[in-house]
Amino acid sequence: MKTSVFAFGTRRARRAHAVVLLALAASIVGSGVAAAIVGGFRINLTPSEPLGLWRIVALDRPAAAGDLVFICPPQTAVMMAARERGYLRSGTCPGGVAPLIKTVVAVPGQHVQIGARVTIDGHPIPFSDLAERDGNGRSMKPFPGGVVPDESVFLHSPFRSSYDSRYFGPLPASGILGLAQPVLTYAP
Repeated sequence: MKTSVFAFGTRRARRAHAVVLLALAASIVGSGVAAAIVGGFRINLTPSEPLGLWRIVALDRPAAAGDLVFICPPQTAVMMAARERGYLRSGTCPGGVAPLIKTVVAVPGQHVQIGARVTIDGHPIPFSDLAERDGNGRSMKPFPGGVVPDESVFLHSPFRSSYDSRYFGPLPASGILGLAQPVLTYAP
């Protein structure tokens, strides 16, 4: 039985071609991901904001209440514990975590009160009820409240299970990467 080398090639040649094609595909995908990250594009896979492709847009002014931002969390004990619990995904921020997408709801000087829900300067924040336990039944400790310090922001997501400033408190505004702009998203 004779097979044509030109039609099918030898087994070794087919393997070599397969390896070359896989390497080429991996380099194309890797280059695309690197270009997207450098170009400010991120994929959100968490329900805190709509799922899909987002873009980081430069913020050339101080953050204001209502801004939807990408922010790198600081490398604090609270954030390390959050990483251990699985609240933070792996990513490009210091500490190897992904940037968070959250809405700024309070800026320096504003008073945050946390009870059954969050109030800012006496005004209740919609969808800010606190969870006593996370999805694995572990207790959630809320931030005690207070005045947002200088050069910090208090962040919120309307998703009930979101890990945001209700639990970790204000974050340094220096961690803001920019405004979060949806490109191709889906809100389930």
